[in-house]
Amino acid sequence: MKDYPHPPFPKQTQTPPGRLAGMDPIPDHGEETWRGSGRLEGKVALITGGDSGIGRAVAIAFAREGADVALAYLNEDADAASTAQLVEEAGQRCQTIAGDIADPRHCQTLADTVREKLGAVDILVNNAGHQAQFQELEDIPEEEWRRTFDVNVHAMFCLCKAVAPHMPRGGVIINTTSINADRPNPSLLAYATTKGAILNFTVGLAQLLAKRGIRVNAVAPGPVWTPLIPATMSAEDVQTFGQNYPMGRPAQPAELAAAYVMLAEPRASYISGATIAVTGGMPMI
Repeated sequence: MKDYPHPPFPKQTQTPPGRLAGMDPIPDHGEETWRGSGRLEGKVALITGGDSGIGRAVAIAFAREGADVALAYLNEDADAASTAQLVEEAGQRCQTIAGDIADPRHCQTLADTVREKLGAVDILVNNAGHQAQFQELEDIPEEEWRRTFDVNVHAMFCLCKAVAPHMPRGGVIINTTSINADRPNPSLLAYATTKGAILNFTVGLAQLLAKRGIRVNAVAPGPVWTPLIPATMSAEDVQTFGQNYPMGRPAQPAELAAAYVMLAEPRASYISGATIAVTGGMPMI
């Protein structure tokens, strides 16, 4: 097992949504370690939040397994360009598309653009997320609550609705939930609530789309070292991030990629409605 960094980390904060270059230590996305074996050869994948963090790790792994990749992201142009370069270095096509998935019109634009540029979407990874930290219920602005649901839940619904009608049999949707769906962090109340909704959405949608030959699953990460952490948490919480988990540290994004590849590959043809917990030993029931 690779010796990944343990807290305490340097105290640090960033302006949301965060950038890779500002992190200390820099996360590992599998840039030097993922070796592909053709498990997704000929597939086209659309990944939201694909510029950094889990999305970047999944993009690298998918590309090295033979998939063309579309990266949807908000406005982190430098991170998206860096991830796209890694996809192309793997010999695959990459389309980057900036914009706010909280806007249903942009979700439709995403689906249309990927079909036009890369062909039918075989794999949709709903990974982009929004969170903000508040210590008291009264501190949560209504607009912040709505924003969290718009990005984390409503966008997922809109993208599935835009992509699924054109998805071939054998298509795959993978949603990113969280251990917060089972063990909600009270300071992330809005975020945790959306992650519970994603879990239920995944199971219901899996049943709804089974007759079309489309599988729907979820990955539930524990703490993961991504730009979202210093961009949305206090410097003190960043310093100790992940230390209360059994492994004593947060996951690196590279450690999540295997779960997404497994769920995406055709050999997982009977796995649907499932949630894969990647939580460093913390129980999730």
